[in-house]
Amino acid sequence: MAKLELLSPAGDMERLKMSVLYGADAVYLAGTDFGMRSFAGNFTPEELPKAVAYAHEHGVKVHVTVNTMPRNEEIAQLPAYLERLEDAKVDALIVADLGAFTLAGKYAPHCQRHISTQQSIANYECAKAWYDLGAQRVVLARELNLREIRHIRENTPMELEIETFGHGAMCVSYSGRCLLSNYMTGRDSNRGACAQPCRYQYALMEEKRPGEYFPVFEDEKGTYILNSRDMCMIDHLQDLIDAGVDCIKIEGRAKSAYYAAITTGAYRHCIDDIAAGRPIDPVWRDEVDKISHRVYSTGFYYGFPGQYTEHSRYIREWQICAIVESCDENGVALCSLRNKFPEGAELEVVGPDLKPFAITAQNMTDLEGNPLAEPRTPEMKFHLPLPKAVPALSIIRHAVDLSAK
Repeated sequence: MAKLELLSPAGDMERLKMSVLYGADAVYLAGTDFGMRSFAGNFTPEELPKAVAYAHEHGVKVHVTVNTMPRNEEIAQLPAYLERLEDAKVDALIVADLGAFTLAGKYAPHCQRHISTQQSIANYECAKAWYDLGAQRVVLARELNLREIRHIRENTPMELEIETFGHGAMCVSYSGRCLLSNYMTGRDSNRGACAQPCRYQYALMEEKRPGEYFPVFEDEKGTYILNSRDMCMIDHLQDLIDAGVDCIKIEGRAKSAYYAAITTGAYRHCIDDIAAGRPIDPVWRDEVDKISHRVYSTGFYYGFPGQYTEHSRYIREWQICAIVESCDENGVALCSLRNKFPEGAELEVVGPDLKPFAITAQNMTDLEGNPLAEPRTPEMKFHLPLPKAVPALSIIRHAVDLSAK
């Protein structure tokens, strides 16, 4: 059985490098048009070929999202955009619109065509129909359970690859088809501009009492009508493999480079452990608890997840302090600051294929070699001695509870 492919997010060049170096088999990203995450950063026409080249140099494939529903005035611009993706040697296009799918086959013939979860593929006949049209992969609706996925696998050609979401935020609407953002803010989630109003906190106001806000109670703890947990399937990878999943996707093109690195590294090592017949190393499994996240669940894989009514807050118990730009053989790291920390701080270092280890910040210096008691200026460069050499783009972090109260 082939190893489960790991598909990681790349919202911009920094996040692409993190996903690539921390172990992704493939990354998904967007240009400045036709993608479902307008605010992820994304790649300009000049940046995208460089991103593809960087990924390919490291043996990583690139999937580009072309999964909005184009209007008449936009569809005329799509052929030229698809030709640019073809010229950049993109490996696959993630599409949702049938017209865009057809144009992709004509103007980007060397790119595989993957069908977005926006198509809500929930049965084997739909999956087969897309295969018959020329799709190489389907990204199944997120509402399916493992039994349903297995049934689709058993009733579709083996050449058709199956991709599912394995980690990250869940949408309260069916396969991401939401009108709430457009109605409230004018930003259409189906056109890449979701304002995530499902995560707002709401109150009730009576028309004759303007300015007086009354809480909307579902129970004594508050209202959770739109509350959604984050998905985490890192403890259930073998079940996904057994159901016939070929690729799992980490959600999060709009999330941080730290998120891209840590989730990719965690899933990479757990997938490798399973493929090698080893028990999963708990060090890597625990990494998914060290990113900002809401309470985890397994989505719909084991049946309807039920409503979570404890709270809707994000859990933030670790903070990135610095990124290692380079490190000499003696362990002296050139770092770029992200959040200030003082000498004597208890830190942790984790990197590409590097297990986390603890250090105490000491003997820091600026670029002129002067002692540095506390790096403070964002993105300032400084030297930090480490007990051993570490790879570039290793992360220095510390434990601090920044969770909303």
